[in-house]
Amino acid sequence: MKGPLFYSKILLFGEYGIIKDSKGLSIPYNFYNGALKKDNNLSKEAKASNESLKRFADYLSNINKDLVAFDIDALNQDIEQGMFFDSSIPQGYGVGSSGALVAAIYDKYADEKITVLENLTRDKLLKLKAIFSEMESFFHGKSSGLDPLNSYLSLPILINSKENIEATGIPTQSTDGKGAVFLLDSGVVGETAPMVSIFMENMKQEGFRNMLKDQFIKHTDACVEDFLKGDIKSLFKNTKQLSKVVFNHFKPMIPAQFHELWKKGLETNDYYLKLCGSGGGGYILGFAPDFKKAEEALKDYKLEVVYNF
Repeated sequence: MKGPLFYSKILLFGEYGIIKDSKGLSIPYNFYNGALKKDNNLSKEAKASNESLKRFADYLSNINKDLVAFDIDALNQDIEQGMFFDSSIPQGYGVGSSGALVAAIYDKYADEKITVLENLTRDKLLKLKAIFSEMESFFHGKSSGLDPLNSYLSLPILINSKENIEATGIPTQSTDGKGAVFLLDSGVVGETAPMVSIFMENMKQEGFRNMLKDQFIKHTDACVEDFLKGDIKSLFKNTKQLSKVVFNHFKPMIPAQFHELWKKGLETNDYYLKLCGSGGGGYILGFAPDFKKAEEALKDYKLEVVYNF
């Protein structure tokens, strides 16, 4: 048995902000993917995945049946027969490793599932998001459901607000443009739950809440609009502002060894860094008006281009 492939995702804009109704833009990232497989001879990694699936199946058997029901018997039977999630998506890197797994399980075992081939109305998208949020909470404690949604649909998703999401098109990549969005490998695994609890703790302070609304969300929304319109000049202006706000107010989410590098980008304008997912490690997202310059400035690090302007 080998199931269909589900891809990783990148939340270009909206990390943390979408918790408080900012806009967000999430795109599939086909460089990494995962699929359900079965094998009699399980490697160490596959065995660990199989064990985790057992716990996940128990969790799903108690999920709200009005929201979603699964063929738990079939799922347990497949797990007994050595099913695991074979994935190249790095865990703790902010590119949606648990999201792809959730999408794969829903796709194979959900009763009356909403399929990608249907006319995806806003209600259907919100229902899928609610289902995925409930499923993915097993891994993160609290999940928006966006990662699995992105993985399941394999389409860019525009988040207008919590109750208003839509599949969207993004401008075609330029093959000869100089600018790029890239991933910088921090070499450290990040954990979502502790980062989110730092954020929630900060949200208790009025000053932080005001900063979020007046600066962070303002620039995030502008970045999303610029990106979708293809207004590159304005996009870099707003990304720089966003990078600055994150540097000043989200320091705990930036691994300490990257503080100087972050600042250097803001000073030289060779690149602007921002969080990819919840931060704390994993990938850092970079935006460069001229990727060659960024590459030179960051030559000691592993970079992967995600999108060319």
